[in-house]
Amino acid sequence: MTAVPAGSTGPRGLDLERLRGHLDAVRPGLVGGPLSGRLIEGGRSNLTYAVTDGSARWVVRRPPLGHVLATAHDMRREHRVIAALHGTAVPVPGPLLLCEDEEVLGAPFYVMEYVDGVPYRTAGQLEGIGPERTRRAVLALVDTLVDLHAVDPAAVGLGDFGRPEGFLDRQLRRWGKQLAASRGRELAGIDELHAALGRTLPASPAPTVVHGDFRLDNVLIGGPDDTIRAVLDWEMSTLGDPLTDLGLLVMYSSDLGLTDSPVSTTSRAPGHPDPAELVERYAARSGRDTGAIAWYTAFAWFKLAVILEGIHYRFTLGQTVGAGFDRIGELVPVFIDHGLTTLQEG
Repeated sequence: MTAVPAGSTGPRGLDLERLRGHLDAVRPGLVGGPLSGRLIEGGRSNLTYAVTDGSARWVVRRPPLGHVLATAHDMRREHRVIAALHGTAVPVPGPLLLCEDEEVLGAPFYVMEYVDGVPYRTAGQLEGIGPERTRRAVLALVDTLVDLHAVDPAAVGLGDFGRPEGFLDRQLRRWGKQLAASRGRELAGIDELHAALGRTLPASPAPTVVHGDFRLDNVLIGGPDDTIRAVLDWEMSTLGDPLTDLGLLVMYSSDLGLTDSPVSTTSRAPGHPDPAELVERYAARSGRDTGAIAWYTAFAWFKLAVILEGIHYRFTLGQTVGAGFDRIGELVPVFIDHGLTTLQEG
């Protein structure tokens, strides 16, 4: 997307003049010249913008336009967890400020440092770096997840970041409510999947900070060793069952069985470790029992089906920004079917 110079309102959802005024007021001297900004494509939920004054760069995060489920787009929580993890073994961008005054951009937002790196979103992108680098990047993703789950929440000020007791049951109820709030059509099998997950809840291990959407395209990879330079998109983070993150990673490392999908997994890239190897590496490095991973993976399929349905719902209302939303709705039944199959076979 073409950058929009100061003097215009900026990309949809980002008023550059109001942003500049706020930055000058709360961080005088931070901005040294006229601002320009662009929407960073790829996200399907919170909106992410790259902003520059011609010399320095920053990133602005805000909720989507229109139909907003507050529990899924809480800027304060996302900013808080990044600030807490900054300086730990978990790489995150440096947080700069949080603004909860909706008069500035029409919604709460926060600003963080810009981190150079590549979010590998598709198998095609990974093919470009070759099998050896692909394997290294995906295994590093598992190691970073282990590092996140090794952080002591209380030691970084996140001891009250969530309610771990009954976490899985609450998660199921929460995503059921999210589905109901964005449901504009019948979806065969989704109620069956929700009910089956509720009947087979596993016992959770000791709680940790969980990311909630941990996958390869939510990290930035860079440098000569393809290191993970930043973990992004903390909008669903909380304290809870760490295996929910692993189940999501397994789901995104599985083959959707589709071509040319707007939501893709990276599993077909040469050199990509298979899900079983990822689970084995996580278990060996974390010491956690991963015997119930099929349940956690089925839950990931369900959660993504609900998220995609919410995006589809916003698209039908004309409240999405960017390309690729017109095909999201057709993916939801695919995710439901994978969830049912995973749970039955597991």
